[in-house]
Parts: sequence; structure tokens; C-alpha cells
Amino acid sequence: MTESLKIVIPMAGWGTRMRPHTWSKPKPLVSVAGKTSLEHLMDMFKTLPDPANTEYVFILGPYLGEMQIPAFIAEHYPQLKVHFVVQHEMKGQSHALALARKHLRRGPLIICFSDTLMETDFSFLSKEEADGVAWVMPVADPRRFGVAEEGVDGWVKRFIEKPQSMDNNLVVVGCYYLKSSERLLAAIDDQMQRGVMLKDEYFLTDSISIMIEGGAKVRTKVISTWLDTGTIEATLDTNKHLLEKIGSNDSTASPERVEGFKRSNVEIIDPVSIHESAEISNSTIGPYASIGADCRIENSQIAESILEAGCEIKDAALSRSLIGRQAKVHARGDGRVLGLNIGDNSSVML
Repeated sequence: MTESLKIVIPMAGWGTRMRPHTWSKPKPLVSVAGKTSLEHLMDMFKTLPDPANTEYVFILGPYLGEMQIPAFIAEHYPQLKVHFVVQHEMKGQSHALALARKHLRRGPLIICFSDTLMETDFSFLSKEEADGVAWVMPVADPRRFGVAEEGVDGWVKRFIEKPQSMDNNLVVVGCYYLKSSERLLAAIDDQMQRGVMLKDEYFLTDSISIMIEGGAKVRTKVISTWLDTGTIEATLDTNKHLLEKIGSNDSTASPERVEGFKRSNVEIIDPVSIHESAEISNSTIGPYASIGADCRIENSQIAESILEAGCEIKDAALSRSLIGRQAKVHARGDGRVLGLNIGDNSSVML
């Protein structure tokens, strides 16, 4: 690739399905399996064919996104070349990309939505000859998603949002490669002139369909693992999958990872992720528990849950819970298992 590859990550949505956590932080900064979901997303791009010739374009929402994401990227990824664009009106994916026009003047790009985590290897892009690639995964019921309709020649004919039929189950997972950003921007201009919208939003799949109408050759790339962090339940499921994949940071289960947290009478049921600054006593942690930095846990059982940084949990049995930063949960210690969804800086006494 002679032109730099642009990685475009739209993340301007309000994150309403992740309330109350997204009242205080943008959705990509919610934790899962020991990291923010944004860090897991960035890990996906470690297989890029030419990382040094890559630029990142983050399309942010107003207020929380524009305040917190640039600072997070500067702290955790200071080596990257990055651009930030703010989408003040939620007019859809194509509208978001149109706002980033000055950073997408020419050359190839990958568009990946911030709540899409998948297992793939991007190294093949160095030899990719198609005009576009859409990552897809077969699912049992595709009607909640968008699907790629392929022709007899194997090329994508069009994309269909929320199909009524279940005949085609190749669901697009939210990641696309396009060889020409100029061609995409021209299709977006055409889309907006035609007024091709769904529920008052311009969808990216419609702009790519317009490219196909103009002769672009787009193929699919089938994957087997697609993780979602768009809802509370999906985030907890993703936490389980990632913990199974990376193993535990308890030294008895995973010697290559250093055990550093302070413990007293603690039982660990793998897999778990426990930050080294956590303090835990008289408790059982796991399976599938992620414990963030500076958490304090006493006389509790934590399973299938995410505790973000600074939580204080006492006398509680938690399962399928997502507890925000600096939140406090004090229970009765009666063994009753609780499933809680508590935002940052909250206090719950039960």
C-alpha cells in the first residue's frame, strides 16, 4: 500500500443500551475482561500488513466522546497518528464518514464500528485485489442485522438491512475494507442526494451498495467469532469468551502472568482477570469475573461479572453483574445472589 491505510472507527452513538454506564463515559471505555472494549478493538489491528503506514480516524460523539476519547488515546497509544472528528447530529454511519472527508482524501481504508470485536487476521490486505471486503458471519436468525447478498459469481450484489427472510444468514458484523476512499465518498454523496435512508439515518451498507451498482467488486470474508459490547448482556457474554481465551491472571493457572493483588483467604475459580492493585479478603472470585484496579472486596462471591476500577463490594454475592467505577455495593451477607447493573460513583445498600 503506497497510500497510508486509514482505520476509521465510528463511535458517536449515545450508547443508550449500555445505560447507566454511558451517562458518565462513552461506550468504548466500558471495561470487559480486564481492558476497555476500545483496547480490545485496537488489539485487533496488530495484524495489519504495514502498521507504520496507518492512520486512525475516530468519529466521536459530542461531550463525553470528544472529552474522554482523545485523552485516552494520547495516554495509551501515543505512538499512533490519529485524527478526531465530532458528529453532533446522529444522521447515521455514512454521514459520520462524510464528516471525516478531509482525513480520507485518497487511498484504502478499514471501517470498523466500536462495539464490534472479532477474530480475524488483516495481513491478507497487502495482496487484496477486490475493491472491497465485508466481514460476515453466518447466524441462525439474521433478521435483526444486515446481510450481504452474494451473486452466483461470488461477488456481493447488495446489502440488505434487517431482512424479512431468513434465507440469507451472512450477517455483516460491522467491519469493511475498501480500496478507494474517494470512491466511497462519491457513493456517500450520491446516497445523500438520492435520500437513501432508513429511519432517518444514512447507512454505510447503502453507500457500498451504490459502489457495487457502479461496478465495484466486493467480496465477503467469513469469520467464526464475533463479539458484541453493545448491550449489558452482550458485554457480559463477551467478558466470558475473552476470559476463556486469555486465561486467568492467577499465577497457579497462568504462570506467565504475574499475580500481584493483595489477598487473604481468597478462592479463585478460573478463568478470572484481577488487577494487581485489587484487595480481596474472605471471598470467592470466579468463574468469569473481571476485577478492575483498586477494587476492594470483602466477604463476597463474584461470578460472571465485571467490576470496574475502584469498586467496593462487601458481603455480597454477585452474578451477571456490571458494576461501574467507584461504585459501592454493601449487602446483607445472607447468600442471596444478586444480578446488578450499577453505574459509576453509585452506592447501593441492600
